[in-house]
Amino acid sequence: MLIADMTLAEESSSPPSAAPPELIRRTPGRRILYLTRDFELIRRQLEGSLSLSFDDLSPGELLDDINTDTMSPAWVCFHHLPEDIAREAYAGLVDSAGRRVFARNGLIDGGFEIIVSGQRKGVGSSRETAVQAEKFAGIRIAIADSFAPIHARNNINQGVLMAGYEVLQRLEAGDAVELEAFLHGLDPLTREVVRHGGLFAFSRALAGGEAAPPPPRRELRPMTMAEKILARHAVRGGESASGEPASSGEACAAGVSVAAGDSLVVTVDCGYSHDFTSAQVHTFLRQEHGESYSVQRPDRFAAFEDHLVYADEVPRLRPHLPKVETLRQLQRDLVEHTGVRAYLADEGVSPGICHEVARQELVAPGDFVQATDSHTCMGGANNALAWGVGVTEYSNLLWSGTTPVEVPECIRFHLVGELAAGVTAKDLMLFLLLRFAKTEQTLNRVMEFTGPGLRSLSMDERATLANMATECSARGAVVEADEATFRWLAERRCADEAVAFRQRAVAPDPGALYLGGEHIVDLSSLRPMVAHPGDPGRGEPSDPTNGAWIDEIGEVAIDIAYGGSCTAGKVDDLAFYHQVCLEALAADRRVPEEVQFLIQFGSREVEAHARREAWIETFEQVGVRLIQPGCGACIGCGPGVSERAEQVTVSAINRNYQGRSGPGRLYLASPLTVAASAFAGRIVAYEVGMFRAAVLSS
Repeated sequence: MLIADMTLAEESSSPPSAAPPELIRRTPGRRILYLTRDFELIRRQLEGSLSLSFDDLSPGELLDDINTDTMSPAWVCFHHLPEDIAREAYAGLVDSAGRRVFARNGLIDGGFEIIVSGQRKGVGSSRETAVQAEKFAGIRIAIADSFAPIHARNNINQGVLMAGYEVLQRLEAGDAVELEAFLHGLDPLTREVVRHGGLFAFSRALAGGEAAPPPPRRELRPMTMAEKILARHAVRGGESASGEPASSGEACAAGVSVAAGDSLVVTVDCGYSHDFTSAQVHTFLRQEHGESYSVQRPDRFAAFEDHLVYADEVPRLRPHLPKVETLRQLQRDLVEHTGVRAYLADEGVSPGICHEVARQELVAPGDFVQATDSHTCMGGANNALAWGVGVTEYSNLLWSGTTPVEVPECIRFHLVGELAAGVTAKDLMLFLLLRFAKTEQTLNRVMEFTGPGLRSLSMDERATLANMATECSARGAVVEADEATFRWLAERRCADEAVAFRQRAVAPDPGALYLGGEHIVDLSSLRPMVAHPGDPGRGEPSDPTNGAWIDEIGEVAIDIAYGGSCTAGKVDDLAFYHQVCLEALAADRRVPEEVQFLIQFGSREVEAHARREAWIETFEQVGVRLIQPGCGACIGCGPGVSERAEQVTVSAINRNYQGRSGPGRLYLASPLTVAASAFAGRIVAYEVGMFRAAVLSS
């Protein structure tokens, strides 16, 4: 048997894909890095004055919930070559004084090959740069108590081995550990991806007939919505389960069913990349398949310019603008080379955020959707199954038309009742984050939303539910379809598609197995919520509850109120902001001078709707700053980011990791709460007539 030679690979922009040996052990002279809650211990390990072992620490001393923004902040993603990204590994990990824990080249210079952390490593964005930052700095094995699903998949696709603490202790003891120990808990196809050294190598074997997808099971069983969609897209040999070519993704034949844990190769209906990721997609495909590479069904895939449109308005990002222009040019090259649909900026104005535009123009009921962004799951509002993937996985499915998956477990939320006035879908998701995500009940599962309570939620509010599934560390979300779904889609698509939408829609079978449980949520019991700075689901370490009813957080003065992003830049979100602003205007209230209130449209269509409804005039009269479509402050690349650590923001975006939207403290809340707080100068819940009451009391 072979023994692993885990030396740092030659610097190359092409991800290495060597198959791992059957026995893995530490390389003499290479080190293990423990990511501890005590940052000083990390610094001492990096500089070489301290070496730790697992026996020196308890698991509780390891850093939990390391998010991908910490591993590779947005400005690091302006690099598209992995070796450049690795030089800035963990640039987002800063101490209480705002100082970087990892210096530039810190991980590379430390000579580490194993990195160790606590629970839920890699939460947040789907950015594969987080894995590249470690791999191209020499890391070959990632150890953690648990991994967020997209990050785990990115490790697998890039050939980075993962394991738990038992394997770590064996490696520390000098044992040669069998590869099988790194495959524990993986489905058969994923095990083969690992054995081949990554997804590109496995895909080559699949195309060459050296590997084959397992056939979908034939016995009938009740299925969840997610299972039905994957069964429909399963590939057997060179065909889908329906007997159509593998690139078609049409409905499966009668009698085909799947279950959680099954290994499948499936077709993908549509997907997209954006200006943060398209450069790597084009680069990786050229490296893997040559300069003349082609892609499957380019009309069903797209490239968006939405994340970086306003980067030049953030002072701290201006030194990086030449790199931003490189990313834009490489995206244009991708579009020209492949013929995928282009949603690029016109005279500096983006057509809209990819997820908002995709749900209107690309995603249909019953679709399976993959894109290079964690909020791809927003497509689940259309009764589709959608989740974010890394660049390697997306590049591979563009070329092949298929992708390997393990059928995920599901958790069902049956909604009853109606939300009270002043309560929104954002409050519901903050509640689910606190109640279910914190205890890992949603981890790596598909959240399915059903029940009569859905009828009281608009399609935009349902999109908020699906969008924030990734904040729950879920794989994705699927919302059951009804007449509102079909009507909303028919208004935005070709009328001839209406019948197909109904035929392709899925609903859970009676008796379908939900391994995450089935939970009834009474919408009428909810109140406005807020998430404390640090994490949408867990918040600051000093705050054990994180989420809270707004009336329990005390006086929190704000400097910035931001409404926008894919989560909160939709038509109904703008209606919420307008509702509050209109009442403020009637009470002769304006945004205080010491507060910035910014609203950014999710798409040009949203902006056009606001103009037709004369909302723009109201916003301008009360002192709101309006921003054209884009991701903006949510990704730290536009107006609305904080500039100083002492600033406080209340925002309707979806995640609030430290430093993601500037150095200040950022609270998450609903569009209604954000707007009400902007006028109050502090975080408050919206109540009908609140401004009139304030005037009378004064």
